[in-house]
Amino acid sequence: MAMSDDSAAADTASGWRFKLGIVLFVLAFAIWLLVPLAGAMGASGARLATLTGAVFLANKVVMVACIAVMGKAGFQRLKAAAFGHAKRLAPVKTVGPTRHAIGLVMFSVPLLSSVLAPYISRVWPDSDQSMWQIQVLGDVVLLASFFVLGGNFWSKLHALFIRTA
Repeated sequence: MAMSDDSAAADTASGWRFKLGIVLFVLAFAIWLLVPLAGAMGASGARLATLTGAVFLANKVVMVACIAVMGKAGFQRLKAAAFGHAKRLAPVKTVGPTRHAIGLVMFSVPLLSSVLAPYISRVWPDSDQSMWQIQVLGDVVLLASFFVLGGNFWSKLHALFIRTA
């Protein structure tokens, strides 16, 4: 009896039910594209709000259907495949001195430039012509600095806001 349960779980994790579950999983996230599409087509705010609520509910229903079709073994396999790659993107705990210095520069320069930007535009009036591109670049560099600085940086940053740390 245990042998047939294992083979049924393996069949669920690789057969037509698994493939249908993948289609439902993709569909659950793809239906969110209806909201910006409706916005681009000029739908009213009330219709966009209604559509967003309907898509939210439909997303949950389709996800439950995905899990029901795939079964526990199939959904575990899909989760491992989808989120297994995300573990590689997680920041390392400790970093070397060179990487730490580069990360601190990446962290500090966007913050410093955003603080000084109003004063620079007063001294140099033509400097704010294409400022939004520079601001977006600064935001990207700031976010990337968290990954360069590693996992311990999050703990150190968090400790700044705890009085007893």
